[in-house]
This record gives sequence, structure tokens and C-alpha cells, in this order.
Amino acid sequence: MRRLKKTVVMVGMMGAGKTAVGGAVARMLGVPFLDSDTEIQKAANATIPEIFARDGEAFFRARETHVIERLLGGPPAILSTGGGAYLSPRNREAIAARGVALWIRVERELLWKRVRHKDTRPLLRTPDPRATLFALIAEREPCYACADLAVDAEEGLSVEAMARKVIGCIATRPDVLEEE
Repeated sequence: MRRLKKTVVMVGMMGAGKTAVGGAVARMLGVPFLDSDTEIQKAANATIPEIFARDGEAFFRARETHVIERLLGGPPAILSTGGGAYLSPRNREAIAARGVALWIRVERELLWKRVRHKDTRPLLRTPDPRATLFALIAEREPCYACADLAVDAEEGLSVEAMARKVIGCIATRPDVLEEE
């Protein structure tokens, strides 16, 4: 039996699989799954694109920080965050103090394949979304590289197989996942 001792915070680019893989990891470990974007949407009674359009990115980021800090105060869980959440020094500090960050690293062409047909990504609503995505990757990867743990996504790997890979990575940290 395994016991999660700290919240594992999934970080990485939009489309990396933080929510799908995080949900599967939580089910496999028998712990709660939390999604900061879902919590923000519930509190605002609006979708992420609506919040961005109505209130702007700065407002969204402030709500995101508040939600992440609140969720980190609960029992150990798997927490999926939005792609920009880990860019905030305050969020990184809160995660380091009360959890562990796990970066789902995805090669840029695979990421583009995953997000190119979705219209739910406000930051990609540009004349050249592919170039925008690649610029975001270049800008964000140095922050993601600060994560405590990293797991590489692979094309064709099922959500369950990726979740097992993530659990294997988490299991290298006895301060996070303990064998009972």
C-alpha cells in the first residue's frame, strides 16, 4: 500500500495532460484529484476564456494564486494547475513549501498536435497560434525546469501508462510517496 504524504502539483504547458494524467494518478493512488482551473471557474461562475475576456489575465492569475494556496492547505492530493500557474514566483514558493511540483514535459510538435484544434485556449487566439505556442514554450520552460520532478510524455502512450510513469517518478521520493 502506498501513502501520499504531500500534494503533487502537476505543472507544464497547456495540452501536456496535467488533468487527464493527474486524474488517473489520483485514482491509482486513491487520493483526491483537484484542478485549480475548475475551482476558479466554479468560484467565478464563468469559463477560463470568459474570465480572461471579462476581467483580464492579471485578475485570473490573482484568483489562481488564491485557489492554489487554498488547495495546498488541504490533505495530500494530486493537483492539476493551468499552464501559466507555475510561472508565478509566489505559486512556486507555495508549492515548494507544502507540496512537490511535477513537470509533464512534452516535445513541442506533440504539444501542437494536441492543442491545435481546441478553441478553449485563450492564449492561442492569435493570427499564428503555432508560433504563439512555441514562443510560450520557450518562455515557460525555464520556470518548469525548476520543478522538483519531471516526466517526459511520449506520443501514443495511454493516459494510464503515463500515470504509471508519473507514479514511478513520484515513488523515487519517499518524502512524497511512502510504501506502507
